Amino acid sequence: MARFTAQNIADDLRAEIQSGELSPGAALPSERQMIDRYGVSKGTVAKAIGILKEAGAVVSVRGRGVFVPKRPPVKRISSERYRVDAGPQETPQTSFTADQGITWHEYRLDKAYRWIEADERLASLFGVPAGERILERRFVFYAKGEPSQMSRPCLLASDVEGTPVADPDREPWPGGTIAQLRSIGIEVDEIDEDVSSRMPKPEEKAALRIGSGMPVFTITRRMLSGGRVVEVADPIVIPADRAVLNYRIRLD
Repeated sequence: MARFTAQNIADDLRAEIQSGELSPGAALPSERQMIDRYGVSKGTVAKAIGILKEAGAVVSVRGRGVFVPKRPPVKRISSERYRVDAGPQETPQTSFTADQGITWHEYRLDKAYRWIEADERLASLFGVPAGERILERRFVFYAKGEPSQMSRPCLLASDVEGTPVADPDREPWPGGTIAQLRSIGIEVDEIDEDVSSRMPKPEEKAALRIGSGMPVFTITRRMLSGGRVVEVADPIVIPADRAVLNYRIRLD
């Protein structure tokens, strides 16, 4: 009977990663080295590596081996970040580029637009009847080539259909959604956010390059103008190991 199980081996390697003995970017021992080190079969080593991959603790590079991933720095995301979008734009930026500390040229956005009918949840968030025509946008945000955030910001067709805001070729748009809505005469004056956490969905794992064992923050955002909801982002998804959500509360 083998002395080490796959879970034992995974725990041992994880401890080396957490201690820094295996630093970001370092290669794990080869399969042969681990077989000799732990006295186990090739299959047990493969299971141990699978456990670490599932947790996002290691990544495989075809033809090269298994490595400890290089983690992007943790970013502090402030509740006041939208002031960047609402303020004057001396140079092109959005709340995302400000959060990440990147220039416009270091920013990339994958996008997909489609027209849908609001389901019960989306209709409730907007305060409109189910079936209302909606522009659904899906974004993946990149900072210096690394995927950092996903979002699904939706807009009412009655506000944006036939305007430049509905044109995906205009993305990315300096000032983000707030600037887009302002361009068609809608001034956002209030933003409401609900924050929770959960494990990632398969498409989120793939897009954000994270393991299924890494939780994500999910934010449901509503932008309002004069008390009317004009945008719903449901959800915004951020890997939990890449962000600190900071909320300032003023007591008058």
